[in-house]
Amino acid sequence: MKNIGVLALQGAFREHIDIIRSLGHKGVEIRKVEDLNSIDGLILPGGESTVMGKLLVDFDLKEILIQKIKDGLPVWGTCAGMILLAGEIADDKTTHLSLMDIVVRRNGYGRQLGSFKVDGVFKGIENKIPMVFIRAPYIESVGKGVDILGEVEGKIVAAKENNLLVTSFHPELTDNLEIHGYFINMMDR
Repeated sequence: MKNIGVLALQGAFREHIDIIRSLGHKGVEIRKVEDLNSIDGLILPGGESTVMGKLLVDFDLKEILIQKIKDGLPVWGTCAGMILLAGEIADDKTTHLSLMDIVVRRNGYGRQLGSFKVDGVFKGIENKIPMVFIRAPYIESVGKGVDILGEVEGKIVAAKENNLLVTSFHPELTDNLEIHGYFINMMDR
């Protein structure tokens, strides 16, 4: 059984916790530095990336989290979590954790009214999976070490680099558990 943390400062963390538990693992809400001590992996959920980035600083989590990720902690960023991990945000000089060699376009598919759901291909998963996009970013470009795992409408929506996984979409808002399973398997490598 894995202890999987979910950043619980803001955003859609509860749905991830419920899925982790349904898969037989322990979901740990991460709100303070001590919460990071006994986790095998971490999910950075969707929400407001600017607010989450500020709260990481306010709660003294940012620098410790960066070091843990550099030391190999598996991390999955969904939507806003992807923006937190991005090395660069298009048309924005601000970055947050800046650990993944990707350039992300914030609100790439438009605002709330631009939200949609499609069945898409995810490299390493046999069948198409449901992908829910809500004010979603997408990846404009990736560095040499980044593996593209999914594209929708010609835009990169999922990628992996070493111990980092990112998705533009929200698997936690569907009944499909395969991306969570994919992330859990990353912890065994």
